[in-house]
Amino acid sequence: MARAAAAFDAFEPAALAASAEQVVWQPGDAALPSIYLSHGAPPLFDDAGWMDELFAWSTSMPKPTGIVIVSAHWETAPITITTPDPSTRLVYDFGGFDPRYYSMEYATPDSSTLGADVAKRLSGIGEVVNRPRGLDHGAWVPLKVMYPLADVPVVQLSLPTDRADILLRMGARLRDLREQGVLVIGSGFMTHGLPFITPAMIEGKVPGWSRDFDAWAWGAIAAGDVDALAGFRQSAPGLPYAHPTVEHFIPLFVTLGAATDLSSARTVIEGQMMGLSRRSLELV
Repeated sequence: MARAAAAFDAFEPAALAASAEQVVWQPGDAALPSIYLSHGAPPLFDDAGWMDELFAWSTSMPKPTGIVIVSAHWETAPITITTPDPSTRLVYDFGGFDPRYYSMEYATPDSSTLGADVAKRLSGIGEVVNRPRGLDHGAWVPLKVMYPLADVPVVQLSLPTDRADILLRMGARLRDLREQGVLVIGSGFMTHGLPFITPAMIEGKVPGWSRDFDAWAWGAIAAGDVDALAGFRQSAPGLPYAHPTVEHFIPLFVTLGAATDLSSARTVIEGQMMGLSRRSLELV
């Protein structure tokens, strides 16, 4: 049996070298996009193709001066931020995996300056709490692939609510940061019906509920129809199976709120993992 994360071990040397050569965003460069990504879990480190897609995406743009990420795996109110530094331990918020994944590290630079800016921007919506907490796997797993040198400061936000209007407002207050080279990320999974995974899905079969929800969501995103997306509970096909709980879908609203042009949506990664949609996208 292959060692856990063997694909990552093979990926890492060339990725580190390429990341070291990546040009860092400079004043005068175009604003970075806002993105929504399907973040996977520790098995991402065993999927060479998916890692290549994420790394190609990250290196298609200048390296950010900072990252602000909201993950499906931190639901708490009021709005809470964490500003990790190299000494902050990660959150290993998963169970039943190989011990290797619990020893992986991602020691990012101090992000307190960016965090103070983010807190000030979001304070117009309500109370903002700064809490010492490491990055959870919805943040560090994809970022370890996209920015393997761990040389970009990262601020993580909580999901304080599942209300689309508030999450859109949060994104809107982060929008100008993109003009400072900050990458705004909503991290979830386009379909996330884990309780309904079957052996056939593990073998690659995509069930109708996953296919239909993904097609509906992408159609609304491509049309810039935020109202339709905000009403997903009433109109999305396959919802009880695609998202029995909604935390992996709603980070999309932070991404949309941070976008300048809703008509600019572009799918960067698609396909499936165990029958679930990996669709990941960016907007300018």
